[in-house]
Amino acid sequence: MDQINNIEVVPCTNSNYLKPFRVHYNQNGTKKSWDFMRTHDSVSVLIFNTTSHCFVLVKQFRPAVYMCEWERTKPQPPETAEKAEEGAAEAAAPESQEGQTVPEGESSSPQPPALAGVTYELCAGLVDKPDLSLEEIARQEVLEECGYDVPASKLRRITSYRSGVGVTGAKQTMFYAEVSDDNRVGEGGGAPQEGELIEVVKVPLHEAMTFAYDESIPKTMGVIFSFIWFHNNMSPKYKISTNV
Repeated sequence: MDQINNIEVVPCTNSNYLKPFRVHYNQNGTKKSWDFMRTHDSVSVLIFNTTSHCFVLVKQFRPAVYMCEWERTKPQPPETAEKAEEGAAEAAAPESQEGQTVPEGESSSPQPPALAGVTYELCAGLVDKPDLSLEEIARQEVLEECGYDVPASKLRRITSYRSGVGVTGAKQTMFYAEVSDDNRVGEGGGAPQEGELIEVVKVPLHEAMTFAYDESIPKTMGVIFSFIWFHNNMSPKYKISTNV
């Protein structure tokens, strides 16, 4: 996970995971357009180990996060007045949407360490198996990524919500699963054949909220929300402070 090299950015012309589109429409008599991507819905699972009183998260390298961080460190050339006026005109036009530039072989700033693209996340996966229920898909992800065998009937649905509404609008459904050390049947780590390289991480219950609000720890919104949900709904059961 800590060695990233031979980076090459190329146009994405064919993908099994996302398809870009541009939609044109009228809103209250104003003509507009918007770029979006069709993606799969997904599931995520907040896993709590009742033996060790800790949350089970996954830690992995995310290329999108890495490239965004690299872009952030690149020096921006001074903008000419002409470009500034052009950009202002584009921003004012309701039918246009400002795009993002993609680096292609640029070396204006040093390549950041792999750690810049590593994030802490809930166990999660795509809804890409039409013959399985959301609970079954979530169960498979828990087993595959974290090594716990949990019956689908033991998964508690927390809620569902839209993610990436400015770009994808895909729906994610979040579940809660309680496990014990007796449920551990493997090491987890994801599916290598799918390119996954996942590290299983444990966060003690009493450190959960400190972890959630520590901005120096890169994490998804799902982690923060699920920890808050647990504090409001489950922590009285265990009579342990989540350190709010």
